[in-house]
Amino acid sequence: MRSTDIEYTHPEYDNNKYRWEFYLRSYMGGEDYKDGGYLTRYVNEDKDEYNRRLDLTPMDNHCKNIVHIYSSFLWRVPPVRKFNSLANNPALENFMKDADLDGRSFNAFMRQAQVWSSVYGNVWLMMDKPLSNAGTRAEELAQDIRPYVTMFTPENVFDWKYERTPSGRFKLVYLKVREAIEEISDTEKEVYYRVWREDTIESWKSINEIDTHLDTIDNALGKIPAVFLPAQRSVVRGIGISDLSDAAYMQRAIYQELSEIEQLIRISNHPTLVKTYNTDASAGAGSVINMPDDMDSNMKPYQIQPSGQNLDSVRAAITDKVEAINRMSHMGAVRGTQAMTQSGVAMQTEFQMLNAKLSEKADILELAEEQLWELFAEWQDATPDVEVFYPDSFDLRDYDKELIFLQQMRSTGVKSVTLMQEIDKQIADLVLDDEALARSHVEIESSSQTLGQFTPEVVEPLE
Repeated sequence: MRSTDIEYTHPEYDNNKYRWEFYLRSYMGGEDYKDGGYLTRYVNEDKDEYNRRLDLTPMDNHCKNIVHIYSSFLWRVPPVRKFNSLANNPALENFMKDADLDGRSFNAFMRQAQVWSSVYGNVWLMMDKPLSNAGTRAEELAQDIRPYVTMFTPENVFDWKYERTPSGRFKLVYLKVREAIEEISDTEKEVYYRVWREDTIESWKSINEIDTHLDTIDNALGKIPAVFLPAQRSVVRGIGISDLSDAAYMQRAIYQELSEIEQLIRISNHPTLVKTYNTDASAGAGSVINMPDDMDSNMKPYQIQPSGQNLDSVRAAITDKVEAINRMSHMGAVRGTQAMTQSGVAMQTEFQMLNAKLSEKADILELAEEQLWELFAEWQDATPDVEVFYPDSFDLRDYDKELIFLQQMRSTGVKSVTLMQEIDKQIADLVLDDEALARSHVEIESSSQTLGQFTPEVVEPLE
């Protein structure tokens, strides 16, 4: 690689880098969002006035709420793994407890990767292993030399390349990542890069656009140990679709209108005083205006006070946008803070749409994790036969409505032992789980009695 190529970026990187920054700031909120300067500047508004308006405008963070609701559903039930050939691998236990050599368990690492993929649209996961001069697996284990995982967010993956194999599959043959940035001084930074190919791994350092090649080592695995994890798949290989791709822009519109509300309240409560330069007056409460005796009557001081009637219109517009965010993220029944007016069918449909979205995300996580375990097995010279099972469906139910419905059905007095048993079982399903639920079903079936008075049917003999 020529030194002039180290800072070259993939065309899709250039197309998406500003979008990634916007999604990140939308998720982070606070000072990060304010520093983005997403308020529209007024005509003739100077820099100081604009910065003051930025300080006074609150930010209602819907994006972070959406991402963490998705994550809470996806990880409410941890995935199940069958390690098969890896079950007795001595490095497995340490890896599950500390997957990234930074103290995070593998489940915690995967959950964090899922969160950041939701924000950016995709992340890259790498399964690497430190170099070792150990001669046996036991010596490696004693030195804690084992595979570990690392996550790279997309703004740190500068370039990548896929090639189609004779079998028709695409494989990653080139990857360039920015590994670290170190501050040398106020004007100088050291940037470290690593370039992965199937046969070599290069390390580079850049200081003030002066690139230095550090070293090149053989790629012991013979392949690039990277896994692409998208939030949603796009038509561009190496680029995912963020869960915030629509909500972030709607959140920005709400941010603009919150600024308008602040301006309306402040200006309507503090009217502007219009007066001549020589008139002694102020607009404060209880102020006195001293006018010259010979002042023209047409030049008397007066106040400009905008009407606050638009305030309700702006608030209604914000409410509509919040409902739009809930609709586009399928969370109207989950994020609603007011009494729901939807019918049972509408709510069930919305639950099903959210369930389908979560199931799709779980399938993507399951595939990415299986690919990571294949790399782990290759590093350990083991058979790659680990099976991973994420939940296929997510229990999104309105328990209160279901319980009221079942109670109403029970009070109808229908004379059916079978119906009463099923109603009791469904009530138990809402309250109990696992072994207690199984026992309750047995108890319901054994303790049920016939309801009402039944006269046995008399069958007349045939003549």
